[in-house]
Amino acid sequence: ALLGALSAERTSKVMLFRVGIADSVPKSIAHRLLEPALQLSECVRLICHEGRLTALLSELSVHHLDMVIADRAMPSNLSVRGFSHPLGESAMTIFGTASLLESLSSKASFPQNLKGAPFLLPGEDFAIRTKLSQWLDENKLNPLVRGEFDDSALMKAFGQAGVGFFPAPSAQESHICGQYHVRAVGRVESVRLQVYAITTERRITHPAILAIRNAARLDVFRGDGI
Repeated sequence: ALLGALSAERTSKVMLFRVGIADSVPKSIAHRLLEPALQLSECVRLICHEGRLTALLSELSVHHLDMVIADRAMPSNLSVRGFSHPLGESAMTIFGTASLLESLSSKASFPQNLKGAPFLLPGEDFAIRTKLSQWLDENKLNPLVRGEFDDSALMKAFGQAGVGFFPAPSAQESHICGQYHVRAVGRVESVRLQVYAITTERRITHPAILAIRNAARLDVFRGDGI
């Protein structure tokens, strides 16, 4: 009976933290955002669900999730009660392998040296997709689109294989170069990834979400944030 009581007491002290992560949020950023929740003095059990934003918001509305991490604010056309809390934003950097960089014209500067180059693009569900397409059109780059991806990690894997240049958040530049053995070609300040925590609370009181918000501004998006 004593052992059972002690086990129940340990279990009761574990705080379940249920998070939905939109497909369009880079996994490396989601990981860094969630890390502070596991460093609280209270024991936290993190439960992550990944999927499309609309499905995750439905789960949030019936309190099956405590928070949703998304690359856009709460859509106004959904009959779901939720509040958007900005976590930060980052410019985008274009990356490519050393061999791809060697193929670029040395007579033109960024971004004109990318004219006609092979490109990998995020899928239509990504909030930055439209902005990226506009940037490519405005600069008349006419890229050879070799692939479109709903999974940013898969896009980076193809980029690592040298299939094409790819965009990713500047806030993760050193991580991406080291992890995928690619180089930064140039930064696109006009195309910015925005990340939000969407909750059912207008004012954040959940300790794990507070830790995430504070760390996001001080660490994850430091030097490239809001």
